[in-house]
Amino acid sequence: MADEHRFHLAIGSRFENIELVQVVLKDRLRQLGMDEDTQDWVDVAVREALANAIKHGNAQNPEKQVHVDLDVEDDEVVIRVEDEGVGFDPDRVGDPLAPENLLRTNGRGILFMKKFMDRIHYGSGPGGGTMVTLRKRVGPKTDTPHHPEEGTQ
Repeated sequence: MADEHRFHLAIGSRFENIELVQVVLKDRLRQLGMDEDTQDWVDVAVREALANAIKHGNAQNPEKQVHVDLDVEDDEVVIRVEDEGVGFDPDRVGDPLAPENLLRTNGRGILFMKKFMDRIHYGSGPGGGTMVTLRKRVGPKTDTPHHPEEGTQ
């Protein structure tokens, strides 16, 4: 079953390309039987990962690509988003909930990804850019998304 839901997309670093990824992603998640609320949470997390890859990783250079892979491993959907940038250290991003950061317009994407996914992991991709791996269990509906401290790795 996993092979038929697997996909790979390579998009140019333009924000409008996020919509293409989301259409394909939503279709696959629906095919897997993921409930609509969870699909929406995954959608937000992937949108944030893509926006970060385009803006921060690839510096909005349309010649650079963002690679998106979806796979199914056991009972989890695994989505990898990789940019062609110089790399990224998530520990250098300030806590968006800290009083001094509350009015800042950036820094919330990582918080959303942690909140809406079961696990996330940052690493280097084969080309040296950043690869974020997002994992979400496919299963019965839960009432609320996970809290950041529960599902990070």
